[in-house]
Amino acid sequence: MPAITPARRRAAAVAALGATPLVLTVLTAVPASAHGSLTDPVSRVSACFAEGPEHPRSAACVAAVAAGGTQALYDWNGVNIANAAGNHRQLIPDGKLCSAGNDKFKGLDLPRADWPATDMKAGSHTFRFRATAPHKGSFALYLTTAGYDPTKPLKWSDLEEKPFAEATDPELVDGSYVFDGTVPERSGRQLVYTVWQRSDSPEAFYACSDVAFGGPSGSGTSGSGSVAAVPAPSASAPSEQEITEGAQKSSVEHGGHGDDDAGTGAAVTEAAGATAPANAPEPDSASADVPVAGADNLAETGGGAATGRLAMGGAAAVALGAAALLVSVRRRAAAATRRGR
Repeated sequence: MPAITPARRRAAAVAALGATPLVLTVLTAVPASAHGSLTDPVSRVSACFAEGPEHPRSAACVAAVAAGGTQALYDWNGVNIANAAGNHRQLIPDGKLCSAGNDKFKGLDLPRADWPATDMKAGSHTFRFRATAPHKGSFALYLTTAGYDPTKPLKWSDLEEKPFAEATDPELVDGSYVFDGTVPERSGRQLVYTVWQRSDSPEAFYACSDVAFGGPSGSGTSGSGSVAAVPAPSASAPSEQEITEGAQKSSVEHGGHGDDDAGTGAAVTEAAGATAPANAPEPDSASADVPVAGADNLAETGGGAATGRLAMGGAAAVALGAAALLVSVRRRAAAATRRGR
């Protein structure tokens, strides 16, 4: 057996140490879960979160908290259905579009004409969707019809049949998806309904954004011309500081979708901050996400719980191998040192 020279010992040590970052890379290479909401125009849940979940300023946000509690606002980026798979109209009943049929967000469904609104005009507009964990997918934005009445529960029939703005895998700029669209002519208070359907998972996210045409937010009448305007504050999107601070109380941001080993879909949906409607199809457990800190840059590639388990299993194997190699190198180096004395 050839003698272990100092050069060989150094080479073996370098190889062992080189395995350490590899282990760390594999351990963190697990996709993160997707979350987010429209912030231009500002969604109801984003506006109320920005006002402060504990002490919202507007009457509508106060009513939303009274109906659904503060957790819904801390979970502003989790209005979703984990297993939607494009079946939005089939899964979300009339009157529950803004909550996506999730009881936790039921305060967002309150029919009111005083929700904080974003001023809007017809023509070209740049839309922004704040994604706290980005993913591949498509956006579809629908505008309410000219006869929309904000004092009545929002129904699918209140929306135009076809979206007025669509985007697939738009550019991600400073944490927000940015894309352009052409807003149709409207007057008074209207609503923009956003559907973000992931392409790497059946999960979809939803947002209701109150908008005001023809003047300051809350001025004018509804599209039908029959409902008097109620003064309402302008909607503001949450700041990055508010998002960061609020994440500490969020049940969505840190947990992702979890692992649905039971195959019922409950674990996937609950951890994501949504309760699937009773008629929702069972999700494919392989599409559930296993969130790991620092993995947001990998979220664009998609992946699921099965992928996460394989990655973690492979990482464990690499870690054990690296540990064994390091121990072996140290033992051989010590033995060589003793022989050289």
